[in-house]
Amino acid sequence: MASGYILNRGVLTLGIHCQRVCRNVSLSQVREKKRWMKSYTYLMAKKLKLEGPPPPMPRSQQPHWDYHAEVQAFSSRLHESFSLEVLKTAFINPCYLQAEQKRRQGLGVDSETTALALKDNIQLSKKGASFTKSFLTDWCRASFPILLMEGVVSIVSHLTSSAVVTNVARNLGIEDLTMSADCPVPDDVLHSTFFAVIGALRESRGAERTGLFLRDFLGPQLIGKDLFDLWTIVNPMGLLVEELTKRNLPLPEPRLIRSAGASTVLPLYFVGLYSDKKLLAQGPGETLVGAEEEAARVALRILYGYTENHRPLDFSPLQQQPLMQSISSN
Repeated sequence: MASGYILNRGVLTLGIHCQRVCRNVSLSQVREKKRWMKSYTYLMAKKLKLEGPPPPMPRSQQPHWDYHAEVQAFSSRLHESFSLEVLKTAFINPCYLQAEQKRRQGLGVDSETTALALKDNIQLSKKGASFTKSFLTDWCRASFPILLMEGVVSIVSHLTSSAVVTNVARNLGIEDLTMSADCPVPDDVLHSTFFAVIGALRESRGAERTGLFLRDFLGPQLIGKDLFDLWTIVNPMGLLVEELTKRNLPLPEPRLIRSAGASTVLPLYFVGLYSDKKLLAQGPGETLVGAEEEAARVALRILYGYTENHRPLDFSPLQQQPLMQSISSN
């Protein structure tokens, strides 16, 4: 009885002590998010759904932008010594000058004050496009000496197409520096701006350095590309006959090598092309005609040296010296 009284008294004393301590300690509830955050987030999401995303803003209109420093950094990033004034001119498109002129006239300023002392990149773009096509033509002819001129023209057209050039330009950061009237920059404007940069590089460093630049950035775009995805041939068998006739070789003879599922919905035929009792190539197809055309395409790839396992393209500067000298002389 005495022990129970002592135990209850001790518990009561401890409780009184804890109450005195808790009176001196102030506790405040801390939540991870504010009470207004839920309603604010809901309103912003509803506004975004009704109005749509905001229009894109050019990088030059965003904070922390120094155009001169960005242009200089672009030159250093590519390890090329551009003339900064020429490089700045390469980024100025005619549409930007027209839009800026209209904007200044809309502010009510007289024509003398609104005149822009800027030069567009039309001349640089023309020079760059001409040099690019000339260099890529010589480079493709040196890399694939047996390929017909029609094939070389198709490869050059692919490398200078809008899809390839704009992809390379965006990866090089040209889009952020391009001064255009529209945002995002249209593909045709970015396409001409890239050639203007090439023209600026030629004026700054010469034809040899510009050729190496084109080879290093446009040449790798051929990796993984099939020849006849770039060069459309309507009659591959006729072209193969012409090539064999030039080489004084017997005409190709198509023969059925093997087939599978001939009586089913999805048949498969393998046709081989023989010349002088030697197998030139073989190709599959769902029909005999299709398999014969595919075999002719395979034979043409072998003749032109553009197979899947062909020798890698040469990107060493020493091997390209004769090509660079011929370009510089032009």
